[in-house]
Parts: sequence; C-alpha cells; structure tokens
Amino acid sequence: MFAQKGIISSSPLQAAGLSNGVKVKICGITNLADALAAQSLGASALGFVFYSKSPRYIPPKSAQRIISQLNKKIKKIGVFVNADSDLVKKTARLCGLDMLQFHGDETPDFCRKFNKYKIIKAFRIKNEDSLKDIGKYPVDYYLFDTFKKDSFGGTGSNFNWDILKGLKLTKPFFLSGGLNPKNIVSAVQAARADWVDASSGVEAKPGIKDKRLLRDFIDKARSL
Repeated sequence: MFAQKGIISSSPLQAAGLSNGVKVKICGITNLADALAAQSLGASALGFVFYSKSPRYIPPKSAQRIISQLNKKIKKIGVFVNADSDLVKKTARLCGLDMLQFHGDETPDFCRKFNKYKIIKAFRIKNEDSLKDIGKYPVDYYLFDTFKKDSFGGTGSNFNWDILKGLKLTKPFFLSGGLNPKNIVSAVQAARADWVDASSGVEAKPGIKDKRLLRDFIDKARSL
C-alpha cells in the first residue's frame, strides 16, 4: 500500500507478534512526584512538553530540576511544536534531554539539525493519507497520534488503529492518542507498537497524573 522509503508493508513486530514488554513513555510530566512515580512503576521514558499553549506545558528550568533527580537510565524526552531550532537546542542542553520529539509541522530538513539527539517525529493520523510523507523524515522513531484540528497532542481521543495494520516500518514507532488502561491491550494488538505513549489517559486532571491509572497502564503494557 505504501511503497516509499521508510515504509514497506507491516510493523517490525508483525512477523514475531507482540513484543515481550512494550516500552512505555509517560508524557506531560509537570512535577517531581509524578516523574518519580512513573519511574518507579517501570516507565522507560518521560515526556516534558515545551509548548506554551499546552495545559501540560513545563518551563525548561522546572523540567531541569525534575530531570536532575531522575535515574539516568530513564529516557528524558522534550516535546516541541514548531519551535525555533536554537531554542530547541538551548532547552535540550539545559534540561539534559536524551531525545527530541517534534509534534508540529516540522520539515525533514528541520529534523536534520539535531544530530546529537535521537529524534521522534510525530504524525497526526486522520486517514491513510496522513502517512504519505513519512519516508522523507531522517529520524530515529515515528510517533502516531490522533489528528484534531488546532491541537498538537493530548487530545484524549484515539484514531483508527486499523490504518497501521499491514504497515511495515523500517524504524520503531510510538503509538499515542487517547491510550489508557482500558484500551492499551487492544491498541497494541491492533497496531503492534514498539512504544506506547500516554498522557491524558493516566491523569487525574491535565498535568497531574493518577497513580492508580499509571500503575494499571504500565503494568498492562509491560505484560504484553
């Protein structure tokens, strides 16, 4: 169906079935307590949103204070939306980020500017056409999120995971968009994701995580 560079026909996990322990990213971290809880429960990565219009926005200095108290093994991911490249680099250095996630309308050329970091490019999925340019991006990971007009993530809604069936990527990918403890198993079974990314689905309110939901989500994902 998609025959361009970067896409073949089914996900890297399709041939072997589900991975043993899908990796978990908990996004929208705004405070140390939530960061430490997610870390202790087994999350592999935490996401810090540096997009001022998001209800989960965190100032870089606040993120740096949290990150300085985390285990070095957990990946610290900065989420940016149509940001200036110099600002991205400055924030990444200040916070000690491991990975950069571009969740806006960034071009392939923009993504080439950050060779010191692992790069995630997010694609907001509306239909199969949403994937037509994916092979043009020189990144380390893809992230698939739900399309919602004038919104860049944190929508609380899922997209049609069947769009990803039969899609083989040459790079690992994150599945995002309305994931929660109730749908995580069916989501991974449908999309065969390498990583799952939760934000609103494990919250008590925007920017504040619910510890019970965090535990249930991480436990279910890591059991797959």
